[in-house]
Amino acid sequence: MGFCFDKCYSIDSTVAGAPPGLRRNSRISYQIDRAAHTFTLACVCCVGRQHGVHVRRFRTDPRSFSVSDFSNFKLGRSIQRGIEAAAFVEPRPIQTQTIPAALAGRDILGLAHTGTGKTAAFALPLLERLLAARRPGLRGLVVAPTRELVRQISEEICTLARFTTIEVASIFGGVSQHRQIQALRKKPQVVVACPGRLLDLMQQQALHLSQVEMLVLDEADHMFDMGFLPDLRRILAALPAQRQNLLFSATMPREIRRLADDLLNDPTVVDLAQSRPVATVAHALYPVEETHKFGLLEHVLASQRVKYAIVFTRTKHRAKRLAQQLDRSGHRAVALQGNMSQPQRERAMQGFRKHDFDILVATDIAARGIDVACVSHVVNFDMPGTIDAYTHRIGRTGRSERQGTAYTFVTAADQSLVRAVERRLGSSIPVERWSAPRRRATPERSDANPTYPRAPRRHRRHAQPRNRGTGSPAGAARGPRRQA
Repeated sequence: MGFCFDKCYSIDSTVAGAPPGLRRNSRISYQIDRAAHTFTLACVCCVGRQHGVHVRRFRTDPRSFSVSDFSNFKLGRSIQRGIEAAAFVEPRPIQTQTIPAALAGRDILGLAHTGTGKTAAFALPLLERLLAARRPGLRGLVVAPTRELVRQISEEICTLARFTTIEVASIFGGVSQHRQIQALRKKPQVVVACPGRLLDLMQQQALHLSQVEMLVLDEADHMFDMGFLPDLRRILAALPAQRQNLLFSATMPREIRRLADDLLNDPTVVDLAQSRPVATVAHALYPVEETHKFGLLEHVLASQRVKYAIVFTRTKHRAKRLAQQLDRSGHRAVALQGNMSQPQRERAMQGFRKHDFDILVATDIAARGIDVACVSHVVNFDMPGTIDAYTHRIGRTGRSERQGTAYTFVTAADQSLVRAVERRLGSSIPVERWSAPRRRATPERSDANPTYPRAPRRHRRHAQPRNRGTGSPAGAARGPRRQA
């Protein structure tokens, strides 16, 4: 038997007072450390009660808590320590099937749902390659579509590389180039970048890609949706011909398939996205008229005991307006949309991660790759435009094998897309009924109704029409009359 400590959602102060044998990882859970393997069941339960931690028992080898499964990859000791610091327990399926081939130097085409551990699947082979042959210069390039995803990937790589000398730099738009150019002057071994800013710095000769040995394209389908495909081809033209390529995504449209055929050389294909839908997410539909959506959202937030949720809208202005409405209604809500500056977006994401806000109202900018722990619900306030967008939206919950719920508000115009989503899931989506509250009918105001007497009409005093040009009343003398 092994034991795992799951943090109670209602307790946020147990981190500082946790015993030395326990540590908290980024997924809001506690794991047994190596020194804690000598704990007896009574001792473990006693420690859990003292620190407000729920003890869950499951059948597994206790050595799995010391990342013995990751040791099968035979990674360097410094990387192994980074895995322990990240509190990774055991490899995910995408990691198990891609890391050995990537360590062998093979190109990788990985298809998996969001929240399945794709970042570590390419970060660990990248770090191992850099440590195996130490050479100066930029040797690893990771390209991602959004600023939030770039920052998230950089943070996870830095966590895994914290016991090494590998430097990581983040390149993205929306902020000044000065600090990013300063970071590049330190000659980092890994750069995580958005395509637009990466090309800008390449044109300024602040960044050279001639020594890149490993290229990673994350969320490639989203980069195509955002119009980055021409930029990607310009970046590929600046890279050396001899390199290792890893392409990861949750979906694979026809255009990205063609890009993969041109980019990858005899790749190892791992397709976990099409084999089965996300089993940890429960789906539900709410038929509703457009004018009643906000009332339905208030009903869902109150009746379903939603703690941390992401609400998706179709437009930036609607996201901003909806967040303001929720805030006025007493919810701790914040918006995340494209018109916000980078500092504003960072404050919104950090506030949501730290639970300063309970509801994040976002456009599809947040639907790709953003990993926020403990998101219990996703609400599609507006139906997404494509099936792939629906897949990415609901991937914000049910992550790391947790249970999640996705509610979608559908109007009569959304029925065709609903049927397409059901075909993708392989089953029909349950329909929840909700009746909008009826407004009180206002009695007609008439003389026959004494309760609502007709208000007396106000007769406006019509101003005398005025002449054009002079502003004087019509018929008024414009000047002295001519003498006859």
